[in-house]
Amino acid sequence: MTDLVTFGETMALFAARRTGPLRFARDFDLGFGGAESNVAIGVRRLGHTAAWLGRLGADEFGDLIWSALAGEGVDVRAVRDPDAPTGLMIKGRRTADLIDVRYYRKDSAGSRLSAADLDSGLIGSARVLHVSAITPALSASAREAVRHAIAVARSSEALVSLDVNFRRALWTPEEAGEWLRETVGDVDVLFATEAEGRLIADAEGPAELAKALAAYGPRHVLVKLGAQGALELSDGVVRRAEPYQVTEVDAVGAGDAFAAGWLADWLAGAEPEQRLSTACAAGAFAVTSQGDWESLPRRADLDLLGRPADGVQR
Repeated sequence: MTDLVTFGETMALFAARRTGPLRFARDFDLGFGGAESNVAIGVRRLGHTAAWLGRLGADEFGDLIWSALAGEGVDVRAVRDPDAPTGLMIKGRRTADLIDVRYYRKDSAGSRLSAADLDSGLIGSARVLHVSAITPALSASAREAVRHAIAVARSSEALVSLDVNFRRALWTPEEAGEWLRETVGDVDVLFATEAEGRLIADAEGPAELAKALAAYGPRHVLVKLGAQGALELSDGVVRRAEPYQVTEVDAVGAGDAFAAGWLADWLAGAEPEQRLSTACAAGAFAVTSQGDWESLPRRADLDLLGRPADGVQR
């Protein structure tokens, strides 16, 4: 049995080393990133098994993603597409406080994902299926893949987790809201920022919003509040967690880390307060260095946030 199965598009990533307009960048770091594969790495680092399904180009970028995920201990079940390339992200830092991410994914291998690419047996044997609302925005076939995976997971009584992960470049708020309202009743766990939650329901304040979202069906609603921490509504009880104070370097991937931390502790049978604390800690770690997933913590790392900040570890 695999603890967590997830799927979606993972892309090659070129990150400019220089702050300023991208047209002046001369040096780039090559890596990769994807909301769902980030979660798989995060859950794996926190002590559980994880599998990532997807579609990659039969190219060097696809080789990079496959080997790096496998190196992190993730079970990779990806179709290699000879007729479509691996998608590409370009990340720049326009100012010290503003990250600019551009996506080149039209007709990519990931956008051609379909239900036929998914291992239904693997999904059916998992304890958790995690999906994001990025995938259904990629194409009609990818949208059907999400619907199929959720149906398989529900038939096997796996926990179904959904992160809203709204991307304005892929669809409008109205399109996303319609799909989310149709789908959220079939999930057990919902992750959203306040703005993302209001694509589905309208309410004043995060606690009221969580209750409005839970009315659609999820047993666990997590509202990410950024610098104000996070809120969880589980089985009718609202809990609030304060943020960890860290120096932010790169905020991309923090939401994926938060989801990974919460899901890893759910898999471990942790109490609700501990799950929420671990989620916030994982999110805090994610912003402390460049890259979408590189700073995702291991269990031993979580204690570092409570140590005196003298800047030296011996």
